[in-house]
Amino acid sequence: MSEYVKFSCEPLAGDIASFSGLAKLNAYRRKLLDLRLIGVDPNGISFGNLSVRDGATKKFYITGSATGGIPELGLANCVKVVGGDFERNQVRYEGSALPSSESLTHAAIYESDATAGAVVHCHNSKLWAALLNQAPTTSRAAEYGTPKLAYEIMQLFTRTNLQSRKIVVMAGHEGGILTFGRDLEEAFAVLMREREKITPESQ
Repeated sequence: MSEYVKFSCEPLAGDIASFSGLAKLNAYRRKLLDLRLIGVDPNGISFGNLSVRDGATKKFYITGSATGGIPELGLANCVKVVGGDFERNQVRYEGSALPSSESLTHAAIYESDATAGAVVHCHNSKLWAALLNQAPTTSRAAEYGTPKLAYEIMQLFTRTNLQSRKIVVMAGHEGGILTFGRDLEEAFAVLMREREKITPESQ
């Protein structure tokens, strides 16, 4: 188990079948890698992840833990989350990789918005600082990958304009930003729209 994964994992199958969204996931992941919004930090720690919903279900495919430095992901680098139990802090999944540490966070978005088909979690300290408390923002007490963060995100859907803004600033996870949309194209476009609002010098 990775030290960065804060929930208990229940693997249900060792492999996942090929899914239609893998090519698009890799395409948008390359864009994010090129912009250094996901990747590996100077300490060798991977950051950032993407997910896509499995049809109309609440199941979703997500990039595996510690895959930020891999240029192109294969099925072995992804998992299918088939269930998330916020109360028990548990994720049930299929695949040979470990689920991303943010799997419960992604699950909270899919649980809250039936139209969400993809989620992007990226890191950018300047954009994060510019958006902190200006966009829907979780509390500093809500650490990444925890049920508290997942519950806070679900509450933001009812208390803020998150449904339309489609971006979350994670105050307790410096640099951490989430965007979502009906597909990866929209989730990426939301991120680029917000990024373009700040001057090039501050990116």
